[in-house]
Amino acid sequence: MTVTTKSTITAEELEEFGAGDLPDICEAAEASILDGGGFGWLVPPERDVFERFWRGVLVVPERHLFVGRADGVIAGSAQLIRAPKNNEAQAMVGNVTGMFVAPWARSLGVARRLLDEIIRSARDDYNLKVLNLDVRETQAAAIRLYEGMGFVQWGRHPAYAHINGRPVAGRSYYIDLTNSADAGDKKQEGA
Repeated sequence: MTVTTKSTITAEELEEFGAGDLPDICEAAEASILDGGGFGWLVPPERDVFERFWRGVLVVPERHLFVGRADGVIAGSAQLIRAPKNNEAQAMVGNVTGMFVAPWARSLGVARRLLDEIIRSARDDYNLKVLNLDVRETQAAAIRLYEGMGFVQWGRHPAYAHINGRPVAGRSYYIDLTNSADAGDKKQEGA
């Protein structure tokens, strides 16, 4: 008899690292990078560099770190970046960046839960009207998630990134948070 257990998936904005959070986020990010999961890094940095990077994310005023957890362990992350105070024209626009989910947690629903929380927080906590994001065109699962949650592709860049000396195309998306209180609630099969 096979017994399957369902993981408890949660997402939250992290304002400080709790016990175990810093090693968890470093390990999840390293695993994601080694698996080619984006996040901008191609090779994981040394652990002390990575820890300084994550601590630095928490001290930038317009940068908000969100984490997704599977059974309490950080399994993924993304950042919501708001415009600086001198950019009044884009004060209602946020950018989602650095999203990843550790390979061991993919298909558990971490990415969807994480993005749901970012959309809710952007709309309800930060009064944002639009969210933007971009992604490498090679990241099919992420593209399915974004499009399934209502993000609209507005552009394609043929040389968005360079990996192993070759250009990789990328896509740019937005979601209008004023269009519906249900923005991001569009059903996504397999997320």
